[in-house]
Amino acid sequence: MISFQFLLTALVVVIIPGTGVIYTLALGLGQGRRAAFWAALGCTFGIVPHLAAATLGLAAVLHTSALLFTCVKFAGVAYLLYLAWQSLRSGGALAVSATRSTEAGWIIARRGALINILNPKLSIFFLALLPPFLSGNTATASAEMALLGGVFMAMTFLVFVLYGWFAAAARVWLLGSETVMRWLNRSFAAIFAALAGRLSLEQA
Repeated sequence: MISFQFLLTALVVVIIPGTGVIYTLALGLGQGRRAAFWAALGCTFGIVPHLAAATLGLAAVLHTSALLFTCVKFAGVAYLLYLAWQSLRSGGALAVSATRSTEAGWIIARRGALINILNPKLSIFFLALLPPFLSGNTATASAEMALLGGVFMAMTFLVFVLYGWFAAAARVWLLGSETVMRWLNRSFAAIFAALAGRLSLEQA
């Protein structure tokens, strides 16, 4: 069940930079290691509803319900555009600045969780990723799905923390220039906007 093939597949999926990684990098650069930790934690817990949906079969319902999928999708698009605005706005939650007070951890985590919760493709992703690695015993299928999902979440958290702490370490060198900070904020905003555009084109 927890095979080398599963661990390798999960690691490749987690390492590929996505919305959660970008968010964690932005918090690491803007607020340091502590903020990056909370960002990684929030993004990881945002996986839980999708894992539960895949385990309980609700992902198939989401996949077949065009209206439900569309509602969640465009809520996600709006949220990503909001994050893009927060990157550009002076004093925004994701704006990279040389002098910035750290937000409360639960606020950072909540924002990270919403990034994943409002991505309807994650439920369908887990429905496709996990079943091939099950033992085939229907009596233990749900428990096996939960275990595999837990391992995936642990890997996600560890990799995201490493990404965020790398960004926090680079903060000292990058934030000495107003020009660099300005372009970092523009880049993060453009990435979030591009991710919103890609999500808007997703089909159930």
